[in-house]
Amino acid sequence: MSASAGPVDGTVLAPTPGDGIEPLSAPPTFSIVIPAYQAAETIGAALRSALAQTHPAHEIIVVDDGSTDDLDAALAPFADSITLVRKENGGSASARNAGAAVATGDFLAILDADDSYHPRRLETLAHLASARPDLDLITTDARFMAGTEPVGSFLAHNPFATSGQRAAILASCFVGGWPAVRLARLREVGLFDESLAVGHDWDAWLRLILDGSLAGMVDRPYYDYQLSSGGLTSRRIASLWDRVRLLEKARANPELEPGERALLRGSLRNHRSRAVLAEVQESIYGSGRRRRLPRRAACRGIAPRARLAAVLALIAPPLARRLVPDEHPGEHGLAAGAS
Repeated sequence: MSASAGPVDGTVLAPTPGDGIEPLSAPPTFSIVIPAYQAAETIGAALRSALAQTHPAHEIIVVDDGSTDDLDAALAPFADSITLVRKENGGSASARNAGAAVATGDFLAILDADDSYHPRRLETLAHLASARPDLDLITTDARFMAGTEPVGSFLAHNPFATSGQRAAILASCFVGGWPAVRLARLREVGLFDESLAVGHDWDAWLRLILDGSLAGMVDRPYYDYQLSSGGLTSRRIASLWDRVRLLEKARANPELEPGERALLRGSLRNHRSRAVLAEVQESIYGSGRRRRLPRRAACRGIAPRARLAAVLALIAPPLARRLVPDEHPGEHGLAAGAS
């Protein structure tokens, strides 16, 4: 594990730099892109945090993703400080791509409309990018927030890979969902996959890292991610299956090396099994429908426990409850690979 004294007040977690890496003479620029859908109540706080950076953003781009609430009124106080892009509703990946299309900074910095930056986040990223120009993905730790209360951090649940990043990104989204990404490289690999409602961030980072990019993190929680309780179970199941989809898509990536295909098969088995178990939990403890369980029980490439749980949920729910406890991991525990 490579760890060195980090910029500002943190520790840098990153692969050991190669020979000939020279610090930049001037920091790169950052375009903050904020997708906004029905975000009138929260986007003001996000924008205030973006404007309060000790290292100012090159630009702040808000993408109105077909909102029908009073977003215009919420944006009015910031009209002179932002670039506004309007589009039909297409989801977060589509909105991020629309922002990337007009961004002119060196890095695209992700900020969701209900989240916020610590004042020193861009300063920290600028120091890291200047010291390590070989990194295309740069980030900080993130706090998980329940309202105004912190309830954990990303790094506490998702160790950052400082070596073997190609293998690590096949197993989980160890980079998290909120890095700044070198814009030219993101465009080279095809931006965000708009067919993925969830997990398009992991899919993009996976394609970047398999294409040779490196990632680095400063271990300070300078991004606040708001947890939402609304529809958590259904969103969790959809999120888990989207992760399966992006890993299935990765099987066609020409950059995969022979040994990495076995790692990818193992990761797919793990994520399929988690998705099946989540559906079993919802069917025996919640309001989930059982009609999908026969197909899940017959699903190829899942662990025996997941298959048995699906079968028991169909024919003997009391036995299924003995096998699968009524435990739904917190959203922060699932954050690797979530967007």
